[in-house]
Amino acid sequence: MQTRQKGISLVGLIVILALLGMVLVLGLKIVPTYTEYRAIQNAIVTAKGAGGSVVDIQKSFDASAVAGYISSINSRDLIIEKVNGETEISFAYEKKIPLVGPASLLLEYEGTTAKSGAKPAKTE
Repeated sequence: MQTRQKGISLVGLIVILALLGMVLVLGLKIVPTYTEYRAIQNAIVTAKGAGGSVVDIQKSFDASAVAGYISSINSRDLIIEKVNGETEISFAYEKKIPLVGPASLLLEYEGTTAKSGAKPAKTE
């Protein structure tokens, strides 16, 4: 009477480890961009809290950008406008992550301080 072995073969194990490795590498490339996005979100909230003129808001954002290691956008990329008498700050940018050869991953980030969460107007 023969007993059938249970488990994963060596080839199956190698395939699963390769897939897990690719997912891990992709995650390690995406996490820093998301961390920077969250830092930008916090910086615009801080800049809005600082209030004042457009120049004051930009200076506040620049100070937060230096402290938060923000390099994807700068204060000139912010969309600062008055909406219903209240200053709202928005931003939108793209981050391209090279993968292998000609393949890359494009992430589109956008945010605003508006309570409605309206998307920022794209500026070209």
